[in-house]
Order: sequence, then C-alpha cells, then structure tokens
Amino acid sequence: MDNYREEIVVRKSGKFLYTLAYIVVWVFIVIFGFFALMDLSVLMGLNFEVASIIRLILYGGLAVFLFYYKDNLRTEYEYTFTNGEIDFAKVLGNRRRKNLMSLRMREVEAGGYVTSAQFERYGAMRDVKKINYFLNSSDELYFLYFIREGRKQLLVFEPSQTMVDMMRQYSKVLDA
Repeated sequence: MDNYREEIVVRKSGKFLYTLAYIVVWVFIVIFGFFALMDLSVLMGLNFEVASIIRLILYGGLAVFLFYYKDNLRTEYEYTFTNGEIDFAKVLGNRRRKNLMSLRMREVEAGGYVTSAQFERYGAMRDVKKINYFLNSSDELYFLYFIREGRKQLLVFEPSQTMVDMMRQYSKVLDA
C-alpha cells in the first residue's frame, strides 16, 4: 500500500490586498500598453522621434514586466508526499506550475516545528541556505534540515499534521 498525500497551500490572510494589487497591476498593464501603442503609431506614421522610441521601450517594457509578474500575486504551493519522497511545486495564477524540488526523507538529518530550539540551532549555522515554501507565517511551520551536494539546506514549509505523521514513518530524526 502506498503512502500518498497531496496538499495545496493557499494564502489565508491578506487575500483582499493581493486581489486588489492584482487588479491594479492589470489596470497598469492596460495603461502602459495603450501608451506603448500610441508611441508605436507615432513611429509608424513616419514621424521618427527619439523620445517616442524611448517611451515605446519604457511603456512596452513595463507592460510586459507587469504581465509576467502579475501571477506572482496569486501563488500557491503544492506538497506531494509519496512513499518517503516529498515534492514541492509552486503554482502561479492557477495556470503555471513550477517544480521546485524533490526530497527523500532518508536525506533529512533533522526536522521539527520552527518553534523548537532545534530550528534555532540549525538556522544559526553558518553557510546554511534557507528555503521558504510557505505563504502563511501564522500557521504551524515545519522545517527539514538536509545536506545536498555538500550544501547545508534548511527548508521551511507548512504541512498538515497528517503529512508530518507520514514523514515520521520514513525518518526517525524528526521531532515528535
């Protein structure tokens, strides 16, 4: 029998502000795109001006930048645990999925809740790379410490208690 669990982490607080920011970004995309098209029409009318080229590049660049950035305002994390291996993915705007990392529980050297003294010890270590895959800092955050390719890494995420219990079945170094 397989041990399988998939969890989606969504933002719980500040949703209204992120939605408002998303709408404002779309408004600016339209405004900057309109200004870029106006400058492009000036250039197409054989009225060649350096200022129009600069404005076209500036407004067009801002519109494109905001268009690609807007999905970061609607971020979710997906944790998938399967038989001692946990996969982390970032979902942007409910459309794009970016695989972040995969971790076998036998690689984990320590783990527990971030409120423990053990987390402070690993967090204070030199040359440790901190990886944050969480959205809600008020929830019970969990950490996993591991060494991969000679680099010390400290991963912080927000699994449910069910997932923590499943991870403990495959790793005896996790806090109880």
